[in-house]
Amino acid sequence: MTVTRSEASRRPSTPQGGRRVPPGPPLWAGPGLFKKLATDRLALMALAATYGDAARLVIGPKKLYFFNHPDHAKHVLADNSGNYHKGVGLVQARRAIGDGLLTSEGELWRKQRRMIQPVFQNKRISRQDAAIAKEAAGLVERLRSHAGGEPVDVVQEMTALSLGVLGRTLLDADLGAFATIGHAFEAVQDQAMFELVTLSKVPMWVPLPKQLRFRRARAELQRIVDHLEAERLARPGELGDDVVSRLIASTRQEADHRVGRQRMRDELVTLLLAGHETTASTLAWTFYLIDRHPEVRERLHAEAVEVLGDRLPVYEDLHRLRYTAQVVEEVMRLYPPVWMLPREAQGDDEVGGYHVPAGSDVLISPYTLHRHPAFWDDPDRFDPDRFDPARPVNRPRYAYIPFGAGPRFCVGNHLGMMEATFVIAMVARELRLTKVPGYKVVPEPMLSLRVRGGLPMTVHLAG
Repeated sequence: MTVTRSEASRRPSTPQGGRRVPPGPPLWAGPGLFKKLATDRLALMALAATYGDAARLVIGPKKLYFFNHPDHAKHVLADNSGNYHKGVGLVQARRAIGDGLLTSEGELWRKQRRMIQPVFQNKRISRQDAAIAKEAAGLVERLRSHAGGEPVDVVQEMTALSLGVLGRTLLDADLGAFATIGHAFEAVQDQAMFELVTLSKVPMWVPLPKQLRFRRARAELQRIVDHLEAERLARPGELGDDVVSRLIASTRQEADHRVGRQRMRDELVTLLLAGHETTASTLAWTFYLIDRHPEVRERLHAEAVEVLGDRLPVYEDLHRLRYTAQVVEEVMRLYPPVWMLPREAQGDDEVGGYHVPAGSDVLISPYTLHRHPAFWDDPDRFDPDRFDPARPVNRPRYAYIPFGAGPRFCVGNHLGMMEATFVIAMVARELRLTKVPGYKVVPEPMLSLRVRGGLPMTVHLAG
């Protein structure tokens, strides 16, 4: 979906108190914009982009300032990041997922980041290669058992895989023991989007079916968190360097046990949700796009056979699986797992020459930025060679931000890239996945950009 610029984008912006205001839809378009916010958020982003690199959307009491230029992203996310807290969507999601690393601010966020950062250091992540390869090998065997048979839901398979990797590498736990965890996170995401659309105006005690499901899910996730904590404390010896151990050590410092217990839940729920959802979504989109481009599948297969032979991948293979990494990068360009980066301006600012009042909701969308025709040739085309290191590139750094940017750059980017690269290489080496004919694949922008309703694919042996 290439974003084109409308005639409105070339009109002078309306002055407001002598300050430039971005163009945008008229006020009477508000109900239609609200409907898009509720049902088709990607279309809302695309509509905003038709007004140019800056637009203002008035939706009820909300004025959303949409900015779609690399310079704008750099200013909001990095250069002046101190003026921008998490914004619309994530603020409301706090009622659903708590005050974890994804939604917290200020000193609490800095404390959380310092606590969890060592778990994601390259040296530690590089030692997780065997655990990731083992989980990927299990996925390949599960898929192989379906070869020539009924379709499998690739989204479901990638979710199970990502939870397995997350448990082994970060939590030192087997999350496969918790069969209800996937359904619980579905309810959490549904509630988070409900909070966005209703601006958290519906009390949590109102017995709507969605909210009842969420309350049950929250209780189930608390049970899982309590189990992980108890299981770790029951082990003899010192606590380890995994997330659960570090959280136990950190929350012990809380004077109020209830505060510590809530912190433990918020941090682990956030990590479990963000840690598996983004990678699972990227992998599902990858196998969908590989199926549509046989020439890409053949190159992936050839590279995997040449680099890996018949062994499991190790950390040192990452730089050898260069084309595989290019495929991952291009998938995240077209379908960035974090499709929107919402912020709220704490003080008045100016972005791209436009005035942004304090309290305004500011949106940076990697989904539209990654398809900006000024920075990407034929932006809707799937072309992994865009990321060939040998190809000269004259593109701004902030034209591509699949992991965000600035101080809140995704802490798990190295783990996610290693997991995706290993899985794609191992599957492409041995199998071919084909989408069920006639099945319509639709993006669903929730907390991540996932495939709506799953992705049924048939499994075939490679070759």
